[in-house]
Amino acid sequence: MENCQCYRRETLLEKSLLHPGPGKEELGVENSVGAWQEQKTKTSLPRSPTGTVSTDPPRTDTDNVKPLAGVKILDLTRVLAGPFATMNLGDLGAEVIKVERPGVGDDTRTWGPPFVGTESTYFLSVNRNKKSIAVNIKDPKGVKIIKELAAVCDVFVENYIPGKLSAVGLGYEDVDKIAPHIVYCSITGYGHTGPMSQRAGYDAVASAISGLMHITGPEDGDPVRPGVAMTDLATGLYAYGAIMAGLIQRCKTGKGVFIDCNLLSSQVACLTQVAANYLIGQKEGQRWGTAHGSIVPYQGIEWARRLDLKAAYSVAIDPGFYGLYEHQCWEWDVVTEMGKEASDI
Repeated sequence: MENCQCYRRETLLEKSLLHPGPGKEELGVENSVGAWQEQKTKTSLPRSPTGTVSTDPPRTDTDNVKPLAGVKILDLTRVLAGPFATMNLGDLGAEVIKVERPGVGDDTRTWGPPFVGTESTYFLSVNRNKKSIAVNIKDPKGVKIIKELAAVCDVFVENYIPGKLSAVGLGYEDVDKIAPHIVYCSITGYGHTGPMSQRAGYDAVASAISGLMHITGPEDGDPVRPGVAMTDLATGLYAYGAIMAGLIQRCKTGKGVFIDCNLLSSQVACLTQVAANYLIGQKEGQRWGTAHGSIVPYQGIEWARRLDLKAAYSVAIDPGFYGLYEHQCWEWDVVTEMGKEASDI
């Protein structure tokens, strides 16, 4: 299929069917398996380090081929969500070409301390397995370079505000004309349509708007931002999965695809049961600290550290402390009293 390559290992059975030995006819399924088993008994069987005979098929060079070997990613993203997605693709063997601004590079190169030499550990944490070039995409010559790279790449990833790349000739419609095979992933704050589409996306803001901060923190305290940028990371994982699906779809259709991935939608999707509680049960989410709105006991309790751990475990597995919704309020009172008693020990 033109402009499309699928990479996968041939199974032992496929090899016997597709690559018969010299002077042999192609074997049927049953004969292929039988022939391999017969051949295996005639050769010296591999042994494990313990000396026992291994019955696994012999390993070949294809065992070391990574799933995305040969796939090229053109990465125009910066900061966290986009680089996290492309780094995961690189971990699977893809060749990632990171495009940065001349002179300054990715914003996170200077986000420190700590630093390793002149590079921040923040930047290093999400940019391994990548090659880097500096291109000024505001210059027509730079745009030409990006288009030439896109023509020979499989995936194009960017995280600009909608319309910014189209203004310089690098939007999806522009790239699709010269690379119809491209899997084009656009990561934004709030999508390509709607009243907030032109806003820049920031993890803390999207975390607040989505409701994640509303349900994070102590029960009687203020909303809290998670210790890492979970909204950015979740968006990066959604983008990563969508790109993988796009590559599979291209192998089936021979055509590229446009992926619209944004911070707000990704984080709302991650609210899972909290969102379902409201949409289905009309129960608004709230902060529980380390506790849980549906499971008791769940939270970290001081008495669990002070009392015998075996006794604490026996309480945790007691049927009276879980699975009985009608007694949940009673259970909360018991757990609270246990915490008070532990503080007096």
